[in-house]
Amino acid sequence: MPIEIQVVADADALAREAALVVTGVVAERPDAVVLAATGNTPIGCYAELARLRATGSLDTSRMRVAQLDEYVGLAADDARSLYGWMDRALLAPLGIGSERVVRMPVEGNDPQAAARAYDAAIEAIGGIDLAILGLGPNGHLGFNEPPASADAPTRVISLAPETLASNARYWGDGTVPERAITAGMSVILSARRVMLLVSGTPKAAILDRMLRSAPDAALPASHLRGHPDTILIADRDARPAGSLEA
Repeated sequence: MPIEIQVVADADALAREAALVVTGVVAERPDAVVLAATGNTPIGCYAELARLRATGSLDTSRMRVAQLDEYVGLAADDARSLYGWMDRALLAPLGIGSERVVRMPVEGNDPQAAARAYDAAIEAIGGIDLAILGLGPNGHLGFNEPPASADAPTRVISLAPETLASNARYWGDGTVPERAITAGMSVILSARRVMLLVSGTPKAAILDRMLRSAPDAALPASHLRGHPDTILIADRDARPAGSLEA
């Protein structure tokens, strides 16, 4: 099936539309497993979900969350970790305790074994109902840097220079870790529904490439072209001229 495309006016409208998708999934399956990206683009969606929960419009008492990716080399309680970010932006505001989270394990001496354990944990809970994703500057999803095949498993990867540059703004004077564990393309593409959120003019060129490309390991996001249920929500600033309907 082709990707469903929604173009909205701005980041606020994107947050509202994205939150509607999440609430629809949770209404249909209260214990839905949501694979949650971090970063600037989805944060508005998470804030809107928290608002809906506060007004009684969203019941998250059974909702489960899976971590999409994590830096290697940080302590489990490091506030700069992606889990820490997710906890502050999503888990705590939605009242989702650690017992309902599949965390990306990064401690220990064998991160590859940890990656395999993550894949087993996702399989054990029945897979992902909704994957919330952003679009990386080089077309990555999660930290699936190119090249990434559609069947790439969860694994440790070295971050690309453009990813390090993009993430530097979150680290202030600190140095961005150069390695991470990411949920593999195999995990993402097995999600029953995928929601890709894209905002801002810096993402317009790579979004245009994604929409014009056949599935290709050199552009990991292009694999979504073959997914049976993907919705793309983009604001007008991210809309490549002529690529998307207004």
